[in-house]
Amino acid sequence: METTDLKPAEFSCHAPDAQAVFVAGTFNDWNPTTLPLDGQADGQWRAVVPLQPGHHEFKFIVDGQWCCEPGCEHEYHGCPRCCANSFGTMNRVLEV
Repeated sequence: METTDLKPAEFSCHAPDAQAVFVAGTFNDWNPTTLPLDGQADGQWRAVVPLQPGHHEFKFIVDGQWCCEPGCEHEYHGCPRCCANSFGTMNRVLEV
């Protein structure tokens, strides 16, 4: 696909006490340091990333800790925005 096929995808999470938040997924080879989110005054962290249309899996990295959603301590079994991964945890899912 050409870069003109890219669509803006917004990532956001609520982590008011975090010092740094990143997003990693199938779109950046799961690199935990290349896509930082910007902290907002309301405790939200946001980034808009141009992605190719399709199925993408991702996780947030909040102060070095990988998670699907900050503050969630349970498994997302049955959550329509998550899927199981090969590590026995869950990934978030985004369809662009």
